[in-house]
Amino acid sequence: MFKESIKLALSAIRANKMRSILTMLGIIIGISSVISIVSIGDSMRAMFAKEFENFGLTRAFAYVSYNTEDGFRESDYYTLDDLQRIKDVFGDEIAYISCSSSEQNEAIFGRNKLNTSYSGVETGFEQISQLEIVSGRFLSANDIFGCKYITVMEDNTALKLFGSTDVVGKSFRTTLHGNPAELAVVGVYHQEKSKFMQLMESMNSGEPTGNAIVPYTLLTYPNDSFFMVDITAVAGTNMNDFGERVKQYIAKLKDRQPDQIVFSSAADEMNMVDNVMGGLAAAVGAIAAISLLVGGIGIMNIMLVSVTERTREIGIRKALGAKTRDILAQFLIESAIISALGGIIGVLFGFGIVAIGGAIAGLTAVIRPIVVILAVGFSALVGIFFGLYPARKAAKADPIEALRYE
Repeated sequence: MFKESIKLALSAIRANKMRSILTMLGIIIGISSVISIVSIGDSMRAMFAKEFENFGLTRAFAYVSYNTEDGFRESDYYTLDDLQRIKDVFGDEIAYISCSSSEQNEAIFGRNKLNTSYSGVETGFEQISQLEIVSGRFLSANDIFGCKYITVMEDNTALKLFGSTDVVGKSFRTTLHGNPAELAVVGVYHQEKSKFMQLMESMNSGEPTGNAIVPYTLLTYPNDSFFMVDITAVAGTNMNDFGERVKQYIAKLKDRQPDQIVFSSAADEMNMVDNVMGGLAAAVGAIAAISLLVGGIGIMNIMLVSVTERTREIGIRKALGAKTRDILAQFLIESAIISALGGIIGVLFGFGIVAIGGAIAGLTAVIRPIVVILAVGFSALVGIFFGLYPARKAAKADPIEALRYE
């Protein structure tokens, strides 16, 4: 009897193709919206997770907060001696430590000028940042402590400023600390950048920009002081525990309370972004799911019309021996099939939206199978739930009254 009910349902859907398609439309829009929004949210979360992994999940920045009762003091700045003390105390737990120093000024070579960001780093930075040295060399300890006016330049920056990446040994003019300086290029590096980073850089300004690395001692001049420590723990470190111990030590070093020290790790930032993105995706997905309820109401409306139109058919079936549960199953199956078909089509539309959006934005689309299963299953349940009342109305119809219906 179940097969017979399916055949009758499909026959009724085929007999009213346009009406059935319009009825499915609400479900199609709802399912495609839910899948595309949740998938876009998951894709964004995966993209940000990848960015943080590239940056280094055990990388963090530590500094004395400006929001203290007695204000920020001159002694709250770090010195190179402070940096060495932190390095000595935490020893093997640290993969890399340096001051977080940077400066942005114009680089000049001949008639070419390029707004360039200079990052002050320590030896070993190329390893934690996954830089590929394509020519020349990276900074050495002698370069750092000798405070040499040299730089390792990004390959794209070299192309913009010199017109070539074969620039090792060449020099250019710039400004550091407001004073004229001449930097010699000792190396050229390449760093893979995600589509997101490329997009952010292109949105930064209409003017070309460049990146270059210099000894951090050049950027702590003239008093060897700086505001923030750039510290990377070894892989696998529990950053919560490590951060608390670093804060305790810096608080003692700077005569502060631990809660006045800010320790901001990439892992913390990633969790915060992940929570925000997950919450937004859930909220917007829930709003999109409302269209499923609208689609369900549409199914109920059409099924009520269908019951009214087929009142005589119901009477004939009952007169021929069809039981109440048979009539109930017939109309429930019909509403469930309409809803499930709408769900399947909605899934396909959702896949298409995510694939096209990912291709345009340069993102890898993430579609969780569980979301698809839940979406299709929920759409079928919507069909059954909203088809229940019309089905019960049809099943309880009096066969004599139904046969008299014109």
